[in-house]
Amino acid sequence: MNDLLSAILAGDRRALARGLTQVENDSPQAAALLDGLFPYTGRAWVIGMTGAPGTGKSSLVTALAKAYRAQGQTVAILAVDPTSPFTGGAILGDRIRMRDLSGDKGVFIRSMATRGSLGGLARATRDAIRLMDAAGFDRILVETVGAGQSEVDIARAAYTTLVIEAPGLGDDVQAIKAGILEIADVLVVNKADRPGADNTVRALRTMLEIGHPASRQAMIRHHGQMVAAPETPDEANLWIPPVIRTVAIDGQGVDELLEAVENHRTHLALEGRRTALERQQTEIEVYERLREALIQRLLAEVPADAIEAILARIVARTLNPQAAVKALLDQYSQKPKQGA
Repeated sequence: MNDLLSAILAGDRRALARGLTQVENDSPQAAALLDGLFPYTGRAWVIGMTGAPGTGKSSLVTALAKAYRAQGQTVAILAVDPTSPFTGGAILGDRIRMRDLSGDKGVFIRSMATRGSLGGLARATRDAIRLMDAAGFDRILVETVGAGQSEVDIARAAYTTLVIEAPGLGDDVQAIKAGILEIADVLVVNKADRPGADNTVRALRTMLEIGHPASRQAMIRHHGQMVAAPETPDEANLWIPPVIRTVAIDGQGVDELLEAVENHRTHLALEGRRTALERQQTEIEVYERLREALIQRLLAEVPADAIEAILARIVARTLNPQAAVKALLDQYSQKPKQGA
């Protein structure tokens, strides 16, 4: 394990790939590996890219990677692909679209299946990002699966979130109501050479005018939940997402997009905003992991036949689901603990 850790810190790509496999499979060695690498994280800038299927996310990732490589930056790409809910399989096809990056030693591409996780990301995505960060990459691009209106987990893992739209995917009302747009730090209209691009840009700017934080009470995270902020934030300190037009396949607008990302990075560097963002993301992650650990512990402690009996009572309409949960928790809390 020490050899693997040292090799990852030295930038060994094969070691990084082995470490990512251990993290993704939740192997017994993964926890020790993450513990050893964690002090070396926090240096890479993580850029999340999400949007509906067909908006050209993979092509835009490729274009951004090429642009960053032209600047001398090293780039890691984490492409998350959907897992079939029926077969459990996944076609990790994003790397096929990124074949233009093959052979570049400054680019590392990893595909990852969601394995049933919702929100557009895989469960191990945050840990995979940390391994790539510790390996010394300057930029980490995370491409989610084709997300819908409410799959917004990428904003909890990235410093800068790009929400990608394209002409012809819905009317103006669809663009305005899509909750996923609210997580955007930069809005991208890709395939801007197609008919309807002007309407898409106009709809997104209308959404920004309607949903600008200055026009409504601000929200903050508290114990992993969104709650109303005690005061309205200073409008001068707010980040208003720019709307950038791109045509990823021929590089149009990519320079402007890079500039927008760097402007957002500069914005977060002021007055400790990046630290506040990391604090917010960390709080959410800790509560999520805590909920998962508690559920696993409860299921391990409560006998399977007890759960089956409760499920049978729910189906028979003699017990409602809320009362069933209370019964399970009561049974767990009354069970003698080890060492008690």
